[in-house]
Amino acid sequence: MSETSQAITLYVDADACPVKPEIYRVAERHRVKVFVVSNSFLQVPQDPLIERVVVSSGFDAADDWIAERASRGAIVVTADIPLASRCVKAGADVIGPTGKPFSEASIGMALATRNLMEDLRAMGDVTGGPKPFSAKDRSAFLSALDVAINRLKRAGFGATAP
Repeated sequence: MSETSQAITLYVDADACPVKPEIYRVAERHRVKVFVVSNSFLQVPQDPLIERVVVSSGFDAADDWIAERASRGAIVVTADIPLASRCVKAGADVIGPTGKPFSEASIGMALATRNLMEDLRAMGDVTGGPKPFSAKDRSAFLSALDVAINRLKRAGFGATAP
């Protein structure tokens, strides 16, 4: 990494993240620092690039920790739409575990859909949750993460020093 480039940083909303092993592999390959943020202790690989962050059990504590650090050059992995919105507004790249990127253009619709589904569930009109996580989702996530890292590298952001 040159002295003028900023390192790419990955923030993982980790409590229910199904793609942590994939994130660790991609981070190692690209030499990207990863913060695994959760409300409880999670096992993470012994690697100087991977840092476990355990926040208080307060409501949205992990989201707040990530959102406070999200900025241009950061990649946030989360399925939490309100957190995704906060991070997109801060300039971070945001990817859902299914590979769906969130952007300024898509986040409004994602929030509206989330709120509608929440209301329908509260009224009992919708009782199911999201579809099960699939191998196709995992593959789409890996592709989206690689695209995001390579786009940031082209924009002048770099890897973490060895």
